[in-house]
Amino acid sequence: MILLKILLFASAYNGMCQRIHKELEAEMHSISIELSSNEQQMLRAVDDFQPDLILCPFLKHAVPEKIWRHHLCLIVHPGIEGDRGPSSLDWAIASKTNNWGATLLQADAEMDAGDIWDTQTFHVRNTAKASIYRREVIATAVHMIKNVLHHSLNNVDFKPRPLDYSKPSVTGEYLPLMRQESRKINWEIDSAEIITRKINAADSFPGVLDTIAGNEVYLFGARPEYSLHSSTPGEILGHRDGAICRATIDGNVWIRQLKMAPQGERKFFKLPALHVITKQFPNAHLFENLRALNSRLQNDIKIETQNAVAYVTFDFYNGAMNTEQCQNLLSRLRELRERNDIRVIALMGGEDFWSNGIHLNCIQASVDPARESWRNINAIDDIVQELITMTNKVTVAALRNNAGAGGAIMPLACDKIFAREGVVLNPHYATMGLFGSEYWTYLLPRRVGDAKAKELTESCLPLLTTQAYKFGMVDKVLLEDWNTYHQLLQRECEALADDVNYFALLSRKQYTRMKDEAIRPLEAYRQDELQHMKTIFDNPHSEYHHLRYNFVYKISCNQTPARLVYRKEEEKMAQTA
Repeated sequence: MILLKILLFASAYNGMCQRIHKELEAEMHSISIELSSNEQQMLRAVDDFQPDLILCPFLKHAVPEKIWRHHLCLIVHPGIEGDRGPSSLDWAIASKTNNWGATLLQADAEMDAGDIWDTQTFHVRNTAKASIYRREVIATAVHMIKNVLHHSLNNVDFKPRPLDYSKPSVTGEYLPLMRQESRKINWEIDSAEIITRKINAADSFPGVLDTIAGNEVYLFGARPEYSLHSSTPGEILGHRDGAICRATIDGNVWIRQLKMAPQGERKFFKLPALHVITKQFPNAHLFENLRALNSRLQNDIKIETQNAVAYVTFDFYNGAMNTEQCQNLLSRLRELRERNDIRVIALMGGEDFWSNGIHLNCIQASVDPARESWRNINAIDDIVQELITMTNKVTVAALRNNAGAGGAIMPLACDKIFAREGVVLNPHYATMGLFGSEYWTYLLPRRVGDAKAKELTESCLPLLTTQAYKFGMVDKVLLEDWNTYHQLLQRECEALADDVNYFALLSRKQYTRMKDEAIRPLEAYRQDELQHMKTIFDNPHSEYHHLRYNFVYKISCNQTPARLVYRKEEEKMAQTA
């Protein structure tokens, strides 16, 4: 295969862009990235890098004609062949489509109407738009791009086909931007299933605009439930895990997150639904006595046990873990620690993320962000400490989804790490202006060595689990297919539980912990890390407070970070090495 210089145009360095970046680098291509939508900046990026190919994995604006006229530009579109428009997945979910897909097409004068280089389909799960994008769309896009690089560009006979709606196989169509009129919920008519589908089609952006007790809010994170007592449609029945339960004509729907609609110049951001109605509503007193509910479905922390293995799922929205969620997870882990019927504890993370560390939105919304930052980091540190010192069980981190910041360090506290292929890890803190905690100064060097730990935390770049495996950060990489991964994971966990050397393994674990403690107490690592963190938290002018504010309010810096731009000096060094 010919090695290429590939320029990525993207509107954000999101999960799609990160994975494609690292997948292409793993195949030894030279990669540079441009995140600006400014035409002159895009032209400058092309002139500076002189790419052989331009890929657009996540681009919300058009590629300038001055670029696509002279360079091959391929765009990832999250829709089947012939589908066009900015709300592809939204319409697919809203219309109950069973099969959808992704298409790799050539940039042209008309948006999404260029020649087709590849198109592939997948089954549409009954879940949120963002979840389908993260799992099915990204995996499909990676497969198509690799297919083009391995075959099409090296095949002199290959020619992309023009979009032709006269062909029976082309079933997609142009659909406009889905606006709030098409998303509107009618609580007097819509069933729980319909309401959930509408919210799923808008999650995680833009949400569904609705009214609760006279307050305009956007709804996110819906789960239908039919086992609770119904009431007046739209009425809030109670809460659990920060979510609120609203009655429908045929059951109930849980709403996990809300965002207040703008009020003049004042803007808001997503928060747990219970927080919004009890802290941000002007008439919050109406919900002072809202009762806590038991629920089979709305349960962020679930434990399933089988053959002496406890599978712990902690499905926190967007992978963020606030203080109370950390405390709840710690409590459940301590319960498992005392159970004699459990030999292996497997931490599964959530359906879409393993963990992304402390909850920046909840911290921003608190009365005292510095104090809440301190509470939150100590709460997640307590979880990591519990895992490190849990010498009477074998612990497994099942990295089936992406993880970042403290959420990418926490798995290192486990005895074994079994990752899913294609998962992206971001084990660094500096992009949020933080030193970091979660015992990273102990856990990361222990796994990868001091030099690699320094590189990972200072370069602030993502890595694939296949890369992490090569330098010891992951013990085994299992297949990407979701069902296959879980089957293989279960096999690995049960093998650990049935191992004839199980108690010898525990003895070695206890000895290693004692030896490490003698060299330097665990508490010393924590106190050193937290001293750095507290200095940052307590300084109102620290970069962390500014970066956190921009993160939660989605304020872009409007420029590409230097770490993502390929440098000619590095290319020369690589050639002479």
